[in-house]
Amino acid sequence: MDHPSFALAALATIGGTMGYIRKGSVPSLVAGLTFGGIYGYAGYLLKNNADNGLEIALGASSVMLVTGIARGIPGRFKKPVPVVLTVLGGLGTWYYYKKYKEFYP
Repeated sequence: MDHPSFALAALATIGGTMGYIRKGSVPSLVAGLTFGGIYGYAGYLLKNNADNGLEIALGASSVMLVTGIARGIPGRFKKPVPVVLTVLGGLGTWYYYKKYKEFYP
């Protein structure tokens, strides 16, 4: 269960860094590093069977999903960044919600 959070941590960090390198976007860098850190921490907790890892990963995925939708609606999802945020956030939210329901029926 921890592998998706590590993958999402890497993707968020790489995406934020790419946004900074290509466009000089400091908010992209900060958001990418923040989400990467949150997902990495959630993965660490999940790997060690510690409390709250699942909830943290679900929360981060939900925020990423909402952010992608909010950024995509004005441009009708024609730009790649909102589409990627929405897809990754949606997949993460779906996966971690499913796992949450398995552990807390």
